[in-house]
Amino acid sequence: MVEPMRGLYALPCGVDYAAEFVRGLLERFRGRPPQDLARVTIFVRQSATLSAIRRALDDRGPLLLPRLRVVTRLAPGPLALPDPPEPPLARQLQLARLVAGFAATRPDLAASSVPVLAKSLADLMTEMQREGRDPAALEGIDTGDHARHWQNALAFLRIAAGFYLDGAARDQAARQRLAAEAAARDWPLGLNLPDGPVIVAGSTGSNGATRLFMQAVMALPEGAVVLPGFDFDQPQAVWDRLDERSEDHPQARYAPLITGGLPRPWTDLAPPSPARAQLVSLALRPAPVTDQWITEGPSLPDLIMATDGLTLIEADQPGQEAEAIALIMREAAETGQEITLIAADAGLIRRVKAALDRWHIRPDDSAGQPLPLTPPGLFLRQVAAVFGEALTIDRLLILLKHPLTATGSDLVARNDMLRHTRDLELRLRRRGPAFPDAAFLRDWATRGDTSRKLWAEWLAGMVERIALFARDRRPRPLPDRLADLMSLAEALAAGPDGDAGRSRLWQDKAGQLSRAVLDHLAEHAALGPPLTPGDFCALLIEQLQTESQREDITTDHRLRIRGPREARIFGHGTVILSGLNEGGWPQAPSPDPWLSRQMRLAAGLPVPERQIGLAAHDFQQGIGAERVILTRARRDAEAETIPSRWLNRLVNLMNGLPDRGGPRALAAMRARGQRWLDMAEAMARPETRTPPARRPAPVPPGKPFAELPVTDVATLIRDPYAVYAKRVLGLRPLPPLRPQPDASLRGQALHAIVEALLLGNADVTDPVALKARFLALSDKVLAEHVPWSAARAFWSARIAGIADQLVADEVARRAEGRPVVIENGGRVAIEGLGIVLTARPDRIDLLHDGRVMIYDYKTGKPPSDKQIAAFDKQLVLQAAMARRGGFADLGPVDVAGIRYIQLGERGETHPREHSPDLERRNWEGLIALLRAYLTGEVGFTAMRAPETLSFAGDYNHLARYGEWALTDAAEPRKVGDHG
Repeated sequence: MVEPMRGLYALPCGVDYAAEFVRGLLERFRGRPPQDLARVTIFVRQSATLSAIRRALDDRGPLLLPRLRVVTRLAPGPLALPDPPEPPLARQLQLARLVAGFAATRPDLAASSVPVLAKSLADLMTEMQREGRDPAALEGIDTGDHARHWQNALAFLRIAAGFYLDGAARDQAARQRLAAEAAARDWPLGLNLPDGPVIVAGSTGSNGATRLFMQAVMALPEGAVVLPGFDFDQPQAVWDRLDERSEDHPQARYAPLITGGLPRPWTDLAPPSPARAQLVSLALRPAPVTDQWITEGPSLPDLIMATDGLTLIEADQPGQEAEAIALIMREAAETGQEITLIAADAGLIRRVKAALDRWHIRPDDSAGQPLPLTPPGLFLRQVAAVFGEALTIDRLLILLKHPLTATGSDLVARNDMLRHTRDLELRLRRRGPAFPDAAFLRDWATRGDTSRKLWAEWLAGMVERIALFARDRRPRPLPDRLADLMSLAEALAAGPDGDAGRSRLWQDKAGQLSRAVLDHLAEHAALGPPLTPGDFCALLIEQLQTESQREDITTDHRLRIRGPREARIFGHGTVILSGLNEGGWPQAPSPDPWLSRQMRLAAGLPVPERQIGLAAHDFQQGIGAERVILTRARRDAEAETIPSRWLNRLVNLMNGLPDRGGPRALAAMRARGQRWLDMAEAMARPETRTPPARRPAPVPPGKPFAELPVTDVATLIRDPYAVYAKRVLGLRPLPPLRPQPDASLRGQALHAIVEALLLGNADVTDPVALKARFLALSDKVLAEHVPWSAARAFWSARIAGIADQLVADEVARRAEGRPVVIENGGRVAIEGLGIVLTARPDRIDLLHDGRVMIYDYKTGKPPSDKQIAAFDKQLVLQAAMARRGGFADLGPVDVAGIRYIQLGERGETHPREHSPDLERRNWEGLIALLRAYLTGEVGFTAMRAPETLSFAGDYNHLARYGEWALTDAAEPRKVGDHG
């Protein structure tokens, strides 16, 4: 029999903690009656540790098992307390009421989310409970040197602490602290002693309540604490220096526990690489460390042997890092080995899983899929997003295309519903309205079959309900908001004349979890404050985030993905420590909106650096494994990254020890990593290289088009390929899914205003009356064409600013003549080519001398004479058409000039150079240009003469611009059937 079990023990980094803990436990009970083991109570910090120890016990065969408990669920013994404890959600919603009242008096918090603030406040209250801090701890904080923000926050915090912390212990954190205090108080006096040996396993004592309980257990005659990931190589002098200023050190949490001496090894198992353990221990010493590196570094073992099991992957991009990790895990799957990926970055985990999916490999991800990302979670989030917001095209289509929508209906088949949704999308994209309503849907349905009518009528009813919710932007009681969400979600899932109970909304595991979350929220909703739609959506997402969906049956349990906190259980064998960049691992501490760092110190609370220290301990445990792959990416989506401080220290220490082979060992680590990067690059490289596309210049058969608008002539000069795609192939860009009040819409609205002014007020010459009419028409047209109130107000103000100039110029124009052609079409056949040139001028005025003046309205900057000479031929060609009788209302007429009226800036009129000779040259140039394309003499070259390098055409993607450059020569190529 080995020594009795009492006091402080530890296991080194890199060992299988659960297996070694069980081995040491059974060694201590060898030769004793089997029932003695059943008297042992083992407390663990995490449920994952409990499961791992239970599996290790199962591997030992039939046993009378000890009692396994979670330390955070301690009960305070004989104290009479409410049972069961209040759920965290209930306490959070109670605090939310306080926060809502506080935020209402604080303009600087007006944009803050009440649920987010309440959650951070609840976390702070829980932290105070576990650290044994009462409201009096806040009274000792001196805010004289703090900003007004912190003074206000502290004043409110004292009120919240008085509400939350005073009175009976109603939640689990308070009970854990009371239980720890009772144990520390009673057990030394022989009171309320446990009925058998007690062991705390796998906990680092990271909070005050757990640490106090661990100290009480160590003082028992049969009590032991077995620490995970203990650094046996750290000198006593370093342990003596660990204090609150060393919170970012990986072993700092153990310092309060070893006042009676360093822990004894729980078993005789050494770390997988003792030499590497010494290297890492020295690299992670508390700052300043340079002097210790200089004095102790030369005494380290040979670093080439120490790092033989280390691989360093430094990828260029996160995607390459994920590909390399996936290849490593694939090799483990092929060889039947176990491997653990430890990652803090959820984005990197998703990349790795996506890369593994190409080989149909599904790793065992302990986090599972967060509930907000499952189909039911996404559906609930999307339904909640329509509250307090106008229903836009994209929001409507998101709901209609969701796989859970209308799954409880047999009236309209799913395929028919998707077909109707596609037709509706095309109609809305092309002609709107930007905010679909029930009247539009019913009108649209009249031109469809019976299935469309049934579906559209149901959808119109849904849109009417959503419209009521959209107007509800003020805070409302949480139970009412939750009931509205459930009602609308179930109605959408039911479908036309469907049944919510038969829909797929709550059927699978994710649906059942989602329903359980909503039921839990409904149970305590009355405790919460009235919420705005945005705050309700934030609360919903936060509650859904508390659950995740795991697929244990279909995963490969040899390939594990774990979070950093699970390194103490899975940091053995082959381990991948990924995302080793600052901000990734370690992650930046979350800002505390209630207490600054100095205020936390004054209140006796842990500083934010403690989270860094916990992450450092996770890293130290993981890097101690037998085989370790360290990975990082040099860049992320935005900029270059900074290596993790621990990796940086390790690299710097090794580079500074050439006598111990440090630089050569580091080069070998990188060489082993480069092998995986090369494989990842080879995987991404196609077997056969596809040559880049040449600059296209298609030559279609026959006559490419029978008509050409003058507005396309500039495009034919700049980007002929766009005219080919539009006129020959008949392709049109699909309008955006969410219309915006952009420059195009502004131009359309302003043109409509001017057109209405000219058509209905041709005889008005009084400036005052004309201005009044102009502004009235502006308000009317903007109300009809611009459904965005902010854009309407902004554009209306800009129109009013230029109204005087526009009216003055209009009065002067009416003194010269009268408008005859207003947005009327004109046509001129080009002899010998069989092509008709068409135009739709904004305005042509017939002057008193019988000539005409041609105008064009511009919302932007009008083209200059140089631009007209090179590209913008619209008005010059309209003048040539007028001279040739192209406009029926005029007949052949002489042209006095061309002018641009600017509907922006200062609203001025800009005359441009014009003469009959200029018309003639441009007309002859147009004929020559068209003849070249008709005869196939030239092809429709992509981006032939863009005015600027930033010129962006609608068909650049079709021309595969980017595979070729503007300096590349075009390659005319016949397309189609040339006979």
